[in-house]
Amino acid sequence: MPMPRDFAAGLAERALRTPALVRAPIAVYRARLGFLFGTRALMLEHVGRRTGKTRYVVLEVVGHPSPEVYVVPSGFGERSQWFRNVVAHPDVKVSVGTRHSVAATARRLSAAEADEVLRQYIDRHPRAWAALRGVLESTLGGRVAPPDTELPMMGLRIK
Repeated sequence: MPMPRDFAAGLAERALRTPALVRAPIAVYRARLGFLFGTRALMLEHVGRRTGKTRYVVLEVVGHPSPEVYVVPSGFGERSQWFRNVVAHPDVKVSVGTRHSVAATARRLSAAEADEVLRQYIDRHPRAWAALRGVLESTLGGRVAPPDTELPMMGLRIK
């Protein structure tokens, strides 16, 4: 018997708020084993806007429109620390697939661009979207489905 949607979304949201679970994949990427995740996830190295220290976060890739561009959403919206850091310092490094710590530039996508990326993601991964939608709506406290998604996204262009 499947779990009720609200219960599953609640479990997933709690998992995303558990630092040890969220940070575990960073060790895999730092050991140069990120290829195990394929290109559906990446590790983003960014600079803390206040501390100037290097920070790391593993994010799901929702779009890959060209070989040098990856699109990642901010599941906690604009209040996410990585998102705020990248807005302040858009020169970042990305580890994805067999690429390790390559220089990239981040750019926030417009609402129309985010809607289009999300539509394509939903078409490619309907089951993943069905599972993620409730979690994202819960963490954002807003609407995530297109049109007019409130889910902020960053495009990461490999230099």
